Parts: sequence; C-alpha cells; structure tokens
Amino acid sequence: MNIRKKRFFLLIALLSITVVTFAQQVGSNSPYSRYGYGLLSNPSLGASEAMGGISYGLRRSQQVNPGNPASYSELDSLTFIFDFGVSGHLARMNDGINNRDFYNGNLDYIAIQFPLIRNVGASIGLLPFSKTGYNFGGARALSNIQYVETYRGTGGLTQIYGGIAWEPFKNISLGANVNYLFGSFSHSSVVTPVSTSALIGETKYTYAFRELKYDVGIQYTYPIDKIRSLTFGAVYTPQINARADVNPTEMLYTGDPYENPWLSPSQVLITDTLKEASFQLPHTFGAGFTYSNGKLLIGMDGTYQLWKNLDYPAVLDDLTVESRFNNAYRLNAGLEYVINPLSQNFFHRIRFRGGLSFANSYANFSVTPPDGDASEAVMGSFREYGVNIGVGLPFHDYMSGRISMLNIGLGYSRQQPNRDFMISQDMFKVSINVNINELWFFKRQFN
Repeated sequence: MNIRKKRFFLLIALLSITVVTFAQQVGSNSPYSRYGYGLLSNPSLGASEAMGGISYGLRRSQQVNPGNPASYSELDSLTFIFDFGVSGHLARMNDGINNRDFYNGNLDYIAIQFPLIRNVGASIGLLPFSKTGYNFGGARALSNIQYVETYRGTGGLTQIYGGIAWEPFKNISLGANVNYLFGSFSHSSVVTPVSTSALIGETKYTYAFRELKYDVGIQYTYPIDKIRSLTFGAVYTPQINARADVNPTEMLYTGDPYENPWLSPSQVLITDTLKEASFQLPHTFGAGFTYSNGKLLIGMDGTYQLWKNLDYPAVLDDLTVESRFNNAYRLNAGLEYVINPLSQNFFHRIRFRGGLSFANSYANFSVTPPDGDASEAVMGSFREYGVNIGVGLPFHDYMSGRISMLNIGLGYSRQQPNRDFMISQDMFKVSINVNINELWFFKRQFN
C-alpha cells in the first residue's frame, strides 16, 4: 500500500472515531444549557481562539479557519493542513450562597485543509455547535409530602462541514461551507419521594435534530506595502427552518433512572409524539478585519444573530415566542506577536497571543426567586466576558521544510447574570491544539 493510500485510510478512520466521540460528548454542567439549543460554541480553532476568537478577517496559509470559508484559498498547491484540538475545563458556579466546581474534558474539533487547483482550496472537518448538560434541583413539599425534584439534561449539536474557496481576482476570495447539523437532546424532571416507598416519577422530553446549514464568506486583502496588509472579511449564514418529532414520556421507576441506567420503568403512564415540531436557527451576519506587518497581527470581529421570535416548541420550556430568545451579538478582538518568524533562535519564533471577547445570551431563562413559587418567576439572562492568552510553538520538519505548530491556550470567561438571584459562572479553560503542515502533493521523480 503506497503512502497516499495509507494517509487516506488514516483520515477516514480518524474522522469515523471523531464522529462517535462528538456524538457522545457533553462538555457542559451549566443550568443555562437547559434552554434553547444549549450553550453555543464559537467557531474559532486553535490559534484564533487564543486571539479572542477572531476569524472573519483571518487569512493564513498555515491555519484552518472555518469561521470564514473564503480563507481556504490562501494555500499553496503543495500544502496539506491537519488540525485538531482538545481542552479541559473548570467551571465554578455561584448562586450567592453556595459554590460548586465542575470539571470537563473534550475533543474540541478536527479539521483538514488542502488545495484543489490553482487559487482554489477546500476544507472538511467536525465542529461543535452547541452543548447541553445540567443536573440540578432541590427539596419540595406538597400536602405534607416531602420529595426531591431534579432536572437533568444531555445532548448538543455537532456539525460536519465541507467548504471550498476560490480567488477569482488577486486579493479577493469567495467561499462557502455546507454543514450537516446533527444531534439529540434529552430534558427530564425526576421526582423522588422522601421517607416513603412510593415510586420515582420521571417526565422526559427527547428529540433529534438533523438539518443542513450554509455559510458564505468573502475576504479582501489590501496590500499597504510588501510587508504590511489589511484583510477585511464578511460571512452570512441564512436562517434554518427545520422540523423534528418531540417525544414526551411519563414513567415510574423503583429507583433513580440516572443512578441505575439499566433499570426499566415499572409503569409507562404517558408516551406520545409531537409530530413535525418547528425549530428555527437564526440569520447570522459577521464582519471583521486583521492588520499584519509580518511580526504583529491585530484583528477585530463582530457577529449579530436574529434570534428574536424564532420558532421553538413551547412544550420544551413553557416560554412564549416573544420572551424566549434575544437577538445575540458578539465582539472579539485579539493580537499575535512574533519576534522574528525566520530567526534560527527558537524563542524568537514563538508566537505570543492574546484576546478579549464580549457577548450576550441568545436565550432567556425562567427564574424563580428564593422561597418563591412558579407564579413569581421572572425572565433573566446574562452577559459573557472572556479573556484569552496563548503561545504557538513552531516545529520544523527538516525533510520537507514545513513548519507545524503546537498551540497552547488559557482562557477565562464569566457569565454575569442580570438578576441578583441567578447563578454566575466562571469558566477556566486549558486548550491544546496541534496544527500539522505536510507536503502531500509533491510529485517525486523517483520511488
């Protein structure tokens, strides 16, 4: 088997394993993932994440950037890029009285990029879109009956994307992604009686989501001189109108169904299917720029999503169309500095990165004040502030002359609620990304 076939089968195997891994991952313990599609992921990979998440104006031959598909054409005819990342998370939640820490680890993404013909590049990969994972509750009383009510949820959306970019004129590039969004969600309420032999009740809602999503992008590079340049980028994602079956069930168990996943229900009280429920995802507009002089890169992005009044089944959250979603915005800014990318000194070739981000939540949350009842519930939301730093450690392949990169990033974000009695969340993240730059398309003159 020649080397090309070996590489092909290796990629197929790796992509297959990654699909299974993404389908099983949770990566969240936030109660705010209970609403909508969970917590949304920012589509920034490796180096761009350490620069605050900028992507729209980022155009580099050594980096995969699915945030703007127009960037794929910045690739010479001999280069193959393989990019993947993993991360570890510590989330600290505080309700004003108690603190609790949660730990998670994830395979974040996998992506490859390669040339097709002159001035045309392509990319494929897997990215997270949203994550749902929560487990919270408390003691309740009804007619002198004591019980514990626990809310649990799992799921999320993953996207497999394939994209292509073309540079029809010098310094202007056009690109598009086709994304297959898939995932399943489970939301349940478990009622456990205290000091009685009554059965444990679970009310559960599940649904699976399958839909196509499209992104189109453009980039224009203005060369100031031989070293300095400005790159402007913009991306648009059309609204998605999808339908899926929602399955509500009510069951009774002799034990906790989550502590004993092998346990079958003693009774199934209600099982039903809400056919063809309407789900919508928003129009998304993004624009940004980067400035580069060979040693310093500075960039800024802005994103706006039209979530307001989109369809979502009320049976899943008991909210109205008017109160469920907010139009969402995100601002990202970042920089990268290298002393001398061509130096023989390893330290001088290290890339130092940093960035800031700010966003609001697309979802509103029904919040009951302490010691209140459901009739006193109010709508709450949060804003998110983020800080990132990181380094890129270059590795030189002396046989091919290619430079690969090990990227290490540290991130901190805070979800600051707008109600005093809501939960605030501090997230600490360590990410490791490997960017492999290979010479795959060189035509050798001997075997």
